Amino acid sequence: MARAYPAYRPYEATVQRVLPLSPHFVRVTFTGEDFGCLGTAGLDQRIKILFPPAGGLPCDVGADDHETILSGTWYQRWRALPDDERTPVRTYTIRSVRPDRRELDVDMVLHDPDPEHPDGPAVAWLRRAAVGDRVVVVGPDARSADPTAGLDWRPGTARHLLLVGDETAAPAICSIVESLGPGVTAQAFVEVPTGADILNVLVPGRSQVTWLARDAGCVTARGAEAVAPRGVLLEQALSAWIPRHLHHLDSALRPVPDALEDVDVDAELLWDRPLDPATGDFYAWIAGEAAVVRSLRRYLVSEVGVDRRNVAFMGYWRRGRSEGQ
Repeated sequence: MARAYPAYRPYEATVQRVLPLSPHFVRVTFTGEDFGCLGTAGLDQRIKILFPPAGGLPCDVGADDHETILSGTWYQRWRALPDDERTPVRTYTIRSVRPDRRELDVDMVLHDPDPEHPDGPAVAWLRRAAVGDRVVVVGPDARSADPTAGLDWRPGTARHLLLVGDETAAPAICSIVESLGPGVTAQAFVEVPTGADILNVLVPGRSQVTWLARDAGCVTARGAEAVAPRGVLLEQALSAWIPRHLHHLDSALRPVPDALEDVDVDAELLWDRPLDPATGDFYAWIAGEAAVVRSLRRYLVSEVGVDRRNVAFMGYWRRGRSEGQ
């Protein structure tokens, strides 16, 4: 009997194009000999990228070894490497994939330089990325028994959808919104650093994407601020939108709000999503900086009373901290 392919496997990949989309978004197109079998579920499906140091190559995790690919042991190989040989791994969302052309698009965020928080390995790589650079992409295999592995977007039969996130969630939100079929209506709120970072997205039907630029400022309890603190615009947008659309939330509201455990986002991963597709007519998906996501989670579940089984919350990153391995 032929052995089944794992849900995720490593691929050798080369940079084919580097396309700046805005001051803070860069689309990197990768190509790879084995990309013909890359999974095409789209939506918010995750991949991992192994970034080499300047002038170097990604570490060997068996991307060209059929036995490693079939056994799904790339991560064990990566962990077993000496510290000075283990190239960093970061998580991204597939923006678009074209297996027939062996191409993969990944939209990456180029953060502003910050003396207090030096560039991590992914941003440092992105600043110097050029055609021909080599990486390893760990992504889905279309031949797997579970080609939808890595998806957190599971709205079930819900027809009223809410998506909320910062710039790191923008690629997933754009991909999800573009995939929506008839009969559903989505409201998306995306917070980005500047008005120049508003991206073009094909919004079907009556769905809507509202872009919130921090450089447009805001009014808080402290008064007017020229640049909105991270997350404030999302909180204000939700607090204004929810009361006007409570009729869409009816099937997901609980008479007694769910109790939420306190999550220390400096020490723990905030990743709380329903294991099964949502039941009812409302579903929310929230991702981005972990402290902001925690605050929005508390508002929706503890204050508004949305059943936590109808909401997915993902802390994609934490300011000043590296991604956990």
